[in-house]
Amino acid sequence: MNKTKQNQRGLTLVYTGDGKGKTTAALGIALRSTGKEMKVKIFQFIKSPQRSYGEQRAFKKLGVEMIQLGVGFTWTKTPEEHREALKKGWPLAKEAVMSGEYDVIILDELNNALSIDRFPIDDVLPLDEVIDLIQNRPSHVHLVITGRNAKQEVKDAADLVSVIMPEKHYYDEGITAVKGLEF
Repeated sequence: MNKTKQNQRGLTLVYTGDGKGKTTAALGIALRSTGKEMKVKIFQFIKSPQRSYGEQRAFKKLGVEMIQLGVGFTWTKTPEEHREALKKGWPLAKEAVMSGEYDVIILDELNNALSIDRFPIDDVLPLDEVIDLIQNRPSHVHLVITGRNAKQEVKDAADLVSVIMPEKHYYDEGITAVKGLEF
């Protein structure tokens, strides 16, 4: 590790709330960091590797790895499928953070995963391990955590919490997800 990294304090940024733009804010940081020649890795906890996403294609062109760890929305798969995905995915994300190899790691939709209450997840994605990761990661690593319903413990451990709230949304007019805007 070079001197610059040793002297830099990594920050934890949390983007939460019911409004559109949490992932977009995180991906903007990834884009900016990549432009500054920082090493970035992105993990998505709900999105499935079985689908194709525009942001994944774009970041691949920039040499930024984006890994989908999930199986899709919680209502589209069984609890067992979601639990298995979290059980396999969480250690991969944790290992990447603790490796110190990356300057910025985005844990997209982690808050969504942590807030699942339809079935137990604490044994496969323990909140105390998430807090431990935030507090004990290599000192230069910036973490960006997104998703609705951020746990208070995550917000308390963060350096920045932005709550994104909708004032008006085209979904309310019956317009569904738009190519290039949502996927």
